[in-house]
Amino acid sequence: MTSETHQRPKVTVPELARMKALGEKIAMITAYDVTFARLVDLAGVDVILVGDSVGMVVQGEANTIPVALDDMVYHVRLVSRAKPRALIVGDLPFGSYQVSPQQAVESSIRLMKEGAECVKLEGGVVMAETIEALTRVDIPVVGHIGLTPQSFHRMGGHKVQGRSGGFEAGGRERLLEDAHAVEQAGACAVVVEGVPLDLAADITKKLSIPTIGIGAGPCCDGQVLVLHDVLGLSDLTLKFTKQYANLRDEAIEATAAFVREVRDGTWPDDAHSFH
Repeated sequence: MTSETHQRPKVTVPELARMKALGEKIAMITAYDVTFARLVDLAGVDVILVGDSVGMVVQGEANTIPVALDDMVYHVRLVSRAKPRALIVGDLPFGSYQVSPQQAVESSIRLMKEGAECVKLEGGVVMAETIEALTRVDIPVVGHIGLTPQSFHRMGGHKVQGRSGGFEAGGRERLLEDAHAVEQAGACAVVVEGVPLDLAADITKKLSIPTIGIGAGPCCDGQVLVLHDVLGLSDLTLKFTKQYANLRDEAIEATAAFVREVRDGTWPDDAHSFH
């Protein structure tokens, strides 16, 4: 961590466009509370995603579908209290925007009032009208195409998309259409998840807005990972994630040491007691 990290300017929506134009890679990472938001901001990330992945990572759900808008409002509020220099993107959870564009606007307003500076939603062609409705009232939008976790049941699980040709949902040509629709609707960036790297490269080349990859190869304009995977806190190992630390084992060892000291009477000692 350097003094430059502390002094860097606030990342804004126009900054993402500038970074793509200059070929500067965008680093996005998830955070769900004030403590981790402060830490990743000090590390220099450009974007903090308050993701509905909180359902699986924090709440213990099998997928993101059970996450409620109230849950996302709460976690956006916590992250915003860190006052990060990174751009805060709040996920719209399943059921909070699919009913109508008006519902999406109302849900997004709730997130923006709690500190989100941009919202993210899943879907391409079918969500173009919704993205247009949001950008029309100056709510910045990040799209999300490819492996869309809220489509868990339609996909039959979390499965790589775009491996086969076709214009049906999940087909290569359909994903190219989805990317174009998201851009034309006014999104400021798009997450591309779980697609072959050559398709992600093609999408990135065709779009004027930044692409943020996860499980989409190295050619995207940026990358996003779940913080708990980066820190090695998860006991799952996925092909498209990387552990940059092993805090899970360290946390277990540290807590076990506390338990031993409590049981043998050495904690707390005199130095940690009041007199």
